[in-house]
Amino acid sequence: MSWLNSVRNVIPFVVKKETPDNLWHKCKGCGQMVFTKELEDNLNVCPKCDHHDRIGPKVRFRHLLDEGSCSELPAAKVPEDPLKFRDSKRYADRLKAARVSAAETDALINARGTILGHKVVVGVQDFAFMGGSMGLAVGEAFVRGVEAAIADQCPYVIFTASGGARMQEGILSLMQMPRTTVAIQMLHDADLPYIVVLTDPTSGGVMAAYAMLGDVQIAEPKATLAFTGRRVIENTIREKLPDDFQTSEYYLDHGMLDMVVHRRDLRERLATVIGYLTASRQAA
Repeated sequence: MSWLNSVRNVIPFVVKKETPDNLWHKCKGCGQMVFTKELEDNLNVCPKCDHHDRIGPKVRFRHLLDEGSCSELPAAKVPEDPLKFRDSKRYADRLKAARVSAAETDALINARGTILGHKVVVGVQDFAFMGGSMGLAVGEAFVRGVEAAIADQCPYVIFTASGGARMQEGILSLMQMPRTTVAIQMLHDADLPYIVVLTDPTSGGVMAAYAMLGDVQIAEPKATLAFTGRRVIENTIREKLPDDFQTSEYYLDHGMLDMVVHRRDLRERLATVIGYLTASRQAA
C-alpha cells in the first residue's frame, strides 16, 4: 500500500473521531444548527428561536425533580401482543425495536420525587417510543402512577406527548380512555390534585381522555395540541382555520388551558401550584 493510500485511510477515521455525529443539532423551529452542549445546557430549548425540543422521561425527571429525590416506579406488566397484530411487521418486533431505540420499556414512565421540597409522583410520556401511543402498558402505567400518588398522599403530575391510541392493540387501546378517567376520579376521591402538562405533540385518544382532565392545565409554548388533524377539520367544515390553530397559545386564548409556561420556569411554577393545591393538607 502506498503512503498516499495510507493517509487517505487514516484521515476519515481521525475526522470522524474528532467530530461526532451528535456534536450539532438542527433546530426544528428555525432550522439553525445549535451546538448540542449549548442546547442541553438550555434545557433542550433552542437559544436562537426558543423552540422547545421534545425530551424523554429521564431528561424530564432530571430537569424537574430535586437532585437525589428521583425514584422510577417499576414498569407495568401487561400482555405484550394481545391481538397477535401484524402489518408490514409484527407488532412484537416493533416493540423490540422501540425499546432499543428509546431505551425505555414503553411510552409512559413514572417516578417518585420532590419538586422544591413538594412530594409528587410524575408520569412522562415518551414520543420517541412509537409516537407515545396509548396501549395497555400506558394505561396500566397511568393507573400505577395514580395509585402511587394516593399511597404517598401527593399530587400526580402527567406530562403528555402522544399521537393517540396504539392501533396495534385495537379496542384494548381505546379501553384505556375510560380506565384512566376512573383513575383520575380515584385521585379526586382521595382529595389529591391531578396536574397536566401538555407537551408537543399531544393528540388523538390521549387528548380526548386524561390530557384534558387536569385540575390545572399547563402547556409548554407552541406545542401542537389536537384531537384530529388540521386538514381533516378543514375538509369537514370547509373553512380555513387560523394559522395558530391547535397550538398552546390558541388553547390558552380560548379558555382551554390555565397557563403556558416556558420550560425554564416550569419547575418553580409547578411547585407554586402544588403548594396552593395542597396548602390545607399541609396545614392539617
